[in-house]
Amino acid sequence: MSQRHDNFAPPCPSAPTPSGQGECAINASSPPAVELHGITKRFPGVVANKDIAITVRKGTVHALIGENGAGKSTLMKILYGMQKPDEGTIAVDGEQVSFSSPGDAIARGIGMVHQHFMLADNLTVLENVVLGGEKLHGIGGKARRRIQEISDAYGLGVQPDALIEDLGVADRQRVEILKVLYRGARILILDEPTAVLVPQEVDALFDNLRELKSEGLTVIFISHKLGEILKVADDITVIRRGTTVGTADPKTATTKQLAELMVGSELPSPETRESTVTDVPMLQVAGLTLTESGAAAAAPLTSAAPEDPAAVLDIPEPRDAEPQDALVKTAKTEAPAATPAAPATAAARKLLDDISFTIHKGEILGIAGVEGNGQTELIEALMGMNSPDAGVITLDGTDITTTSVRKRREGGIGYIPEDRHRHGLLLESSLWENRILGHVTEAPNSRRGILDPKAARADTERIVREYDVRTPGIDVTAASLSGGNQQKLIVGREMSHHPKFLIAAHPTRGVDVGAQAQIWDAIRDARSEGLAVLLISADLDELIGLSDTLRVMYRGRLVADADPATITPEELGSAMTGAATGHLEGNDQQPGDGDAR
Repeated sequence: MSQRHDNFAPPCPSAPTPSGQGECAINASSPPAVELHGITKRFPGVVANKDIAITVRKGTVHALIGENGAGKSTLMKILYGMQKPDEGTIAVDGEQVSFSSPGDAIARGIGMVHQHFMLADNLTVLENVVLGGEKLHGIGGKARRRIQEISDAYGLGVQPDALIEDLGVADRQRVEILKVLYRGARILILDEPTAVLVPQEVDALFDNLRELKSEGLTVIFISHKLGEILKVADDITVIRRGTTVGTADPKTATTKQLAELMVGSELPSPETRESTVTDVPMLQVAGLTLTESGAAAAAPLTSAAPEDPAAVLDIPEPRDAEPQDALVKTAKTEAPAATPAAPATAAARKLLDDISFTIHKGEILGIAGVEGNGQTELIEALMGMNSPDAGVITLDGTDITTTSVRKRREGGIGYIPEDRHRHGLLLESSLWENRILGHVTEAPNSRRGILDPKAARADTERIVREYDVRTPGIDVTAASLSGGNQQKLIVGREMSHHPKFLIAAHPTRGVDVGAQAQIWDAIRDARSEGLAVLLISADLDELIGLSDTLRVMYRGRLVADADPATITPEELGSAMTGAATGHLEGNDQQPGDGDAR
């Protein structure tokens, strides 16, 4: 580990550039792709960046790591022109620049792929790529040819006429990369690019990045997955508490060393050593079936749904009041249960196909699957946002198949949503208002049918303390928090109501190792007290480490099961693609692996 790397240049790639020049623009005298010196950015009550210094060599993958709230996102927003620094300088290709908007950054060859994809599901790949860039190559044949050229040059394998809604997450990510390349980017910022990918897709992405690098492009790679960083990065910069604390050489660094630099402690493990599973069923699902036509009739909250999380969280309608006033009203009476779905046609695709499982008290059931294979529809059915065409859902001995969302919440269902921005928070509302969401009628948020802001504020202060939510105060907006602190607020809110059954969908997505450990501890502690958990995650190490039982979901069906004590992430990832069914036998069990449970 060191505080500064020697400024050396990589060997010249032999492959020609997509422009056809066939020459390597990188040599020993080339200036760095990006130089940041003395970058400081202040917000009310917090210094997000303080005297940051980073040098990114051309034609390399430069990893930027740090805990949530360390200032990574703010720094990248400054580089991408979304925010202006209070102090410091930015140099691109050796020339000092000042950006007032992302358009300025794009004009200088900088592109950013955000963690939350920015694609229109009902448009094709071509339409998404040219949207906002119509002046570059038009919207017809010339644009199509350019898209195909870029896709072929960098091995992206993108089909211009494919609908975005038909693509998996890995393909959508490649479209996002193609979008920035189409606009002439030579420096790519990738924010948590592997957060939703299975191991095989991660390997394919890394192949794409190596191809980009071989063509002389530069990649700034933001991630919390330290093992992956060591595989793909040429240089590593660590940010802690808003400032750079050091650099690391991925050839010699270990994940333990990186974790200690990031958060001052060792890398946490999701492994659960003792079994707390009882023989008392908490959630029973039998024959759950939902067709595409049924889903349309029930108006699920899918990607085509409004962005407002109010329906998921059961927020009282605000009438004509201001947002804060709307919350200080009499809690509304129970909403009617969802209307039963329309009968399915023979041609309708099954989104859920005869799903059956039982989760006992003290048990974590992990569901593995590539996103888009029915996990979202399963969550919506369990929460009451969708009415299934067939099947029965029983919670603690009570049939809740037709029960409203609110009654299920009051009956003991906790929910950590897969997308905290769409379904977990009102980003422009304060932390204490967000503490109320989903639990409007429950103490301490309301008393005798009337909301109690004073009690809600006091309990928000407790959650902030107990869950280490780093914030200047509870009156700041949820949008002002880092992703990890937003997630800790949600986990604290849900655990504060002592649920019987918790749906945890990607509970540590995009959070650092410190926040990850806190969230895992909260789930494990509640499990030891009898909580039943349905865990859905794209992090296979998390699934294997936390789960007592594992099932694999593929095309709306539960197609395989595995013992978490013996299965490997690679074997589980293979089953997620449909390559294996039935009971999965772990082939690579190491001595002592089975002792974990």
